[in-house]
Amino acid sequence: MAKRTRRTAGGKKAATAKQAKPKVSRTRKPKDLTLDEWQVALRRAYGSQQNFQIRNTGDHPVFSEFAVTNPETGRTYRVAVRGTRLGVNYCSCPDFAVNTLGTCKHIEFTLARLGRSTRRRAMLQKGYTPPYSEVYLRYGSRRQVVFAAGTEAPRGLVSLAATHFGDDGVLRDDAFARFDRFLQRAGRFAHELRCYSDARAFIAQVRDAAHRRALIARHFGNGRKRPPKLLKASLYPYQREGALFAARAGRALIADDMGLGKTIQALAAAEVMAKHFGVERALIVCPTSLKYQWKSEIAKFSGRPATVIEGLAHKRHDLYAGDGFYKIVNYDVVFRDLDAIHALSPDLVILDEAQRIKNWQTRTAKSVKRIDSPYALVLTGTPLENRLEELHSIVEFLDRHRLGPLFRFLDAHQVREEDTGRVVGYRDLNAISKTLAPILIRRTKDQVLKQLPGRIDKTFFVPMTSQQWVPHNENREIVARIVAKWHRLGFLSEVDQQRLMIALQYMRMACDSTYLIDRKTCFGPKLDELATFLGELFERPDAKAVVFSQWKRMNDLVARRLEDERWQFLYLHGGIPGKKRRDLLHAFRHDPEARVFLSTDAGGTGLNLQSASTVVNLDLPWNPAVLEQRIGRVHRIGQHRPVQVINFVSEGTIEHGMLGVLAFKKSVFAGVLDGGEDRVSLGGTRLRKFMDHVGHVTDAVPPTAHEPPPAPEPEPEEAPVAEREAAGLTAPPAIAPSPLQPLIETGAAFLREIARTTAESRARGRSPIDAFVQTDEGTGQPYLKIPVPDRQTVETAASALASLLNAFTGGSDAARR
Repeated sequence: MAKRTRRTAGGKKAATAKQAKPKVSRTRKPKDLTLDEWQVALRRAYGSQQNFQIRNTGDHPVFSEFAVTNPETGRTYRVAVRGTRLGVNYCSCPDFAVNTLGTCKHIEFTLARLGRSTRRRAMLQKGYTPPYSEVYLRYGSRRQVVFAAGTEAPRGLVSLAATHFGDDGVLRDDAFARFDRFLQRAGRFAHELRCYSDARAFIAQVRDAAHRRALIARHFGNGRKRPPKLLKASLYPYQREGALFAARAGRALIADDMGLGKTIQALAAAEVMAKHFGVERALIVCPTSLKYQWKSEIAKFSGRPATVIEGLAHKRHDLYAGDGFYKIVNYDVVFRDLDAIHALSPDLVILDEAQRIKNWQTRTAKSVKRIDSPYALVLTGTPLENRLEELHSIVEFLDRHRLGPLFRFLDAHQVREEDTGRVVGYRDLNAISKTLAPILIRRTKDQVLKQLPGRIDKTFFVPMTSQQWVPHNENREIVARIVAKWHRLGFLSEVDQQRLMIALQYMRMACDSTYLIDRKTCFGPKLDELATFLGELFERPDAKAVVFSQWKRMNDLVARRLEDERWQFLYLHGGIPGKKRRDLLHAFRHDPEARVFLSTDAGGTGLNLQSASTVVNLDLPWNPAVLEQRIGRVHRIGQHRPVQVINFVSEGTIEHGMLGVLAFKKSVFAGVLDGGEDRVSLGGTRLRKFMDHVGHVTDAVPPTAHEPPPAPEPEPEEAPVAEREAAGLTAPPAIAPSPLQPLIETGAAFLREIARTTAESRARGRSPIDAFVQTDEGTGQPYLKIPVPDRQTVETAASALASLLNAFTGGSDAARR
């Protein structure tokens, strides 16, 4: 907020005695504020600066209801003003409903606008009790239905309210069932009683939950001799338990291990809801590759009509409007089809592979969360892959109040360094699983399927060629500089984060083959190792294997090698349309000559590949969850043989170090969902070993420093993202890199190139000078040949050098001209 100024007699500006309030940090909580005070201050600062459109829809100039519209989004929210104290006002926006602060940016904007008038500001300070009475929903750590008597409320109404509401005005638990009678009797008084829609909706939710529990107990209780079948096929006991749990909860997360049959549990729950809860329309949102698999499973197990939504926009809209219990759509088109989905008004929404909405910032996640339905099922074996924010985002679709506001959730479970605010670990993870217990059910293979074949994991360490080491080490040096900067400053700019991700990706690609980087050369022994392994495997005539790589280029190389070996294979990647994927699966299951199913991670979710008993990972993903998704395509229900998992890891490289990262991330997952370790530290032994490895390789991080490992998804140093969006806050500007940086980097690369060339000459028994002094064949003249970095780097450095010289000379050459 700018300082107010006045003009002096000489025309100069002078600051008034009233100083502007210091800005509140958007990225780190000030030490003199509590968590709630900080979050309120952020919303107050942002809201007071907005140019929202406001319209008074009531009959009072201050204590009224206002329609506040954000012109950028076009969304309008209802704001009710009662005073300046936190909690006395109301807004219909999602942030107010969740943040438990008693205010939001729309309320703060309205108060700031009203406060411009001295008279209105004085009225706000006094507060207001309306003449009419109200039944409203109080948003806090718990949502509560509250009765507030107006100044003109008759004694009879107050007495009636006392039989339903406690002394604190909160609706008693035993009064939810008879709330309608209260409204009927209250209507007999000649007095206005306002009962707001969110309070009515909450009361309906509580009563529906009680109704569901009673119905399921009556129809499916243990006392029944022959509980009715849920689907055409028989379910395992744990699957039946999961289906009834989901139906009883109404909105539930089924987070079983990959391969335990989440699809069949969702279909069984949908049958219960259709027969007993009045569900008539169900929308299934899934990855493109799984749409026809869902249709096949529906036909097999329930027999209900199902429509796959596909084609151009007009065709999709017609399909939504057509008959059929199930509508099946992929995540990618939800944003474009929101109007049609709202017109469909589904009673039940099923999200398959729901980790697709783990990042709330994406358009897909935001669009999916705008789908409204009374019932919802979320299916994912990996609700937590990297950070706790992912779990919060997924649960938010089911129940936005369950885990509370993100800023409070992270404050309760993240461990941060005091000086830098950087996340260094997690705590109280078991408390999260307790909070989620009413809506989350999760079983592991070890818990429920003793008959599932065993699994053997083997890691083969593969050496690298000298050609692979060149790009690996070049990018390792970039990583080293960025890691050192992170260690020194405690944060990274967005530019550095992007450079870090790119360099790490190049290091990983170099571990597979140089072809992934230059598309010309093909150095890398993994292809030979794979061919040797498959040759031994295929000595068994019925053996089949599923081979995964993150990169399509690597799979292209594998495909050529398989053709050379004359092994028949099937190839799935993101460019294969849904219908053809179904044909690939059918061929792999039924064609004995199809020995290999070659896939990128597009085939790591939702596909059933039990006809194979071997999984080969040519490279490791960053997430243990993604790795388990790959393996879960083979090690799942319907598999009757032991499964072997083969991981190819380039020895002494970033892949080798990633083994520790995978172990750490898996421990966080277990702590939240599987009752594992309650506190996980980023400075733990496994992570310390990984950082020691990075430090020794790059010579950039001291061996005693225990920083979190570099990753393609670095921890943000900004304020929690959900609150930044809710408050309308933007990221702070990135720190501009030094203009000398290209010059310094080129110089360092130049020296490294000379050192490398010299070392190679000595290794070959030649004089180092021979590597630099050569003779022109045409003229016979000797010349100096000096290795330099790539052309782009040199051009960038030359530009930086020119700018630097121009700064030193002050542009004197131009002046002389």
